[in-house]
Amino acid sequence: MRAAALALPAPRHQPPGTSAEATVLYDPQSDSFLAAKNADRHLPMASTTKIMTALVVLERCDLSATVTVPREAVGVEGSSIYLYEGEKISVRTLLYALLLSSANDAATALALHTAGSVPAFAALMNERAASLGLSNTHFTNPHGLHDEDHFTTAGDLALITAAAMRNELFAEIVQTPRYTAPQSGTEATRLFLNHNRLLRTCEGVVGVKTGFTRASGRCLVSAAVRNGLLLIAVTLNDGNDWRDHAALYDWAYSEYEAFTPQTVSISLPVIGGEASEVTVTAAGAVALTLPVDHGEITATAELPHFLYAGFAAGDRLGTLVYRMDGRVIAILPLIAANGVEKNRMPRTFFEKIQDLFQ
Repeated sequence: MRAAALALPAPRHQPPGTSAEATVLYDPQSDSFLAAKNADRHLPMASTTKIMTALVVLERCDLSATVTVPREAVGVEGSSIYLYEGEKISVRTLLYALLLSSANDAATALALHTAGSVPAFAALMNERAASLGLSNTHFTNPHGLHDEDHFTTAGDLALITAAAMRNELFAEIVQTPRYTAPQSGTEATRLFLNHNRLLRTCEGVVGVKTGFTRASGRCLVSAAVRNGLLLIAVTLNDGNDWRDHAALYDWAYSEYEAFTPQTVSISLPVIGGEASEVTVTAAGAVALTLPVDHGEITATAELPHFLYAGFAAGDRLGTLVYRMDGRVIAILPLIAANGVEKNRMPRTFFEKIQDLFQ
């Protein structure tokens, strides 16, 4: 369970500027944008579209299933692994081709396998976007080739990426430098190379996806982890994207850090129960994003002095409030680690007589 957290304090220094038409630096842990420029502007996103393509496939398909490549997935414009009609290839291999080689034919094959048609798959992409609460994104295809009705925003794309990064296989694929797959019916293999240069040049980068069309310009979504803090950077139409992402990460990790305070365990007296006390714990752990020079963190348990019996394990009994320099920064429910039933009433003389005849 996530803590209910308030907005992050302002940084000591402002984030670096970028050459992008739109930029965000997103912290999923605090659900905060650490930096933003034109974050809600509708823009084409080229092959970064494939982040959502992969998410839909991962959530709906058997990864070991075999796809028989249809004619519609052969010779698709743009990046390709040169699938041929009738070729048999696994969903898993197509996902590596999608995310590493940015293969448009792989994107189309996955869409047809998942939904039967490209429009039907695009509807699933839009449905998934809506489930994330995104209202400024619309998909018409699984690959990102230009279409006036195919767009997103830097902010929405960061949220899509955060959802995708929670999928273990997605996170594994996008940080894989290279992947070799057998080609069915032959002794040949295909080599998929990751185009994300930041994996080699920027500390802590663990993905995610590049993109380019003439209409969109250079698009880049990346993710980095340093000292346990995951951040996601998005730039759309940015001629200096590698440099800009590295600068954003260096700035952010000099300003913020992940902080995990100790959990609590409190014993409370119980009246009228079959046990005389209950252990109260926090419902989950708090993971906070804080300024690197943050002040003292305190935790205050808001609980009654005692409890009356008649509650179950998991019932909310109070609240744990975290403060930094007196300012509330996170709130967690406090719950019963175990239930305590009320004492049963003493058996009456009549009930005892009944027992003799049973």
